[in-house]
Amino acid sequence: MHIEPGLVDGGKFLLSYATAAGAGAFTLKLALETIREGGALSLLARSIATTALVFCFFEVFPHYPVGVSEVHLILGSTLFLLFGAAPAAIGLALGLLFQGLLFAPFDLPQYGMNVTTLLVPLFALSALSRRIIPAKTPYVELSYGQALAMSTAYQAGIVTWVAFWAVYGQGFTAETLASIATFGAAYMLVVVVEPLADLAVLAVAKTLHRLRGSVLVDRRLYDAA
Repeated sequence: MHIEPGLVDGGKFLLSYATAAGAGAFTLKLALETIREGGALSLLARSIATTALVFCFFEVFPHYPVGVSEVHLILGSTLFLLFGAAPAAIGLALGLLFQGLLFAPFDLPQYGMNVTTLLVPLFALSALSRRIIPAKTPYVELSYGQALAMSTAYQAGIVTWVAFWAVYGQGFTAETLASIATFGAAYMLVVVVEPLADLAVLAVAKTLHRLRGSVLVDRRLYDAA
């Protein structure tokens, strides 16, 4: 998703710089924890994979401008389940940056808002996963209900942040609220697709036993906490 150019301008950009810096600092914290748990090579390998995938999601998958932003199939919960919170966050941030640098330079001024909108819901998703997925359950054993809850939480977080930036930039007007409602209705359709994608990817991962213990995937994918 991308905040439309002009939605926020002038001095209001300062808040996006602050929120992006906060998201970056928290990503660094997660990265250091991941290095302590699995090593720097594992973090690097998974981050390269997530960056490539996110770039593909933004450039190859269908995406449509709707209301105040664009509707993308980001598969944030899928990235989290396969690779872990830190690699998913790094991949989202770098994939978005490379997409802007190479194909959409007009989106770069909105980078702080866009990266905040992608990462903060991911952090919330990471916290939620500890509540809805029992410690004894590896991710390949997730139920549809659990996958749906995680996908819904992530997509709802994105819609909430987009709504915040729209109201922050344009004010609490009927036109702004209508654009937010249009975007939100379209974006929540992703919730229909993403849990199915999660379960399909996890089903494939379940058959690939050689990945267990690999630096390419999160340990929790196959093993209980």
